[in-house]
Amino acid sequence: MSDMSFKQAKSLVEQLELTEVTLNKTLSQLEKASDNFDSSLSKQESIIKHIPKNDEKLTIMKIIVALNIGFVIGIVVSKYLI
Repeated sequence: MSDMSFKQAKSLVEQLELTEVTLNKTLSQLEKASDNFDSSLSKQESIIKHIPKNDEKLTIMKIIVALNIGFVIGIVVSKYLI
């Protein structure tokens, strides 16, 4: 290493500094990605909690719609039969 020139040493130091900057930037991006992933997981958990409630509401709505259709059909049939 004693036969290394000043230019070579300077180039090596610049490469190391560039590598350090790149690693710091990559680490910050990984932290942001981790935070985004955590937030998306929490949103997915809340969606999973709401799915059974929404399924129950949809089932009730289907029953109500079927009853209304049956009521309308009953009125139409009774009008023409009576």
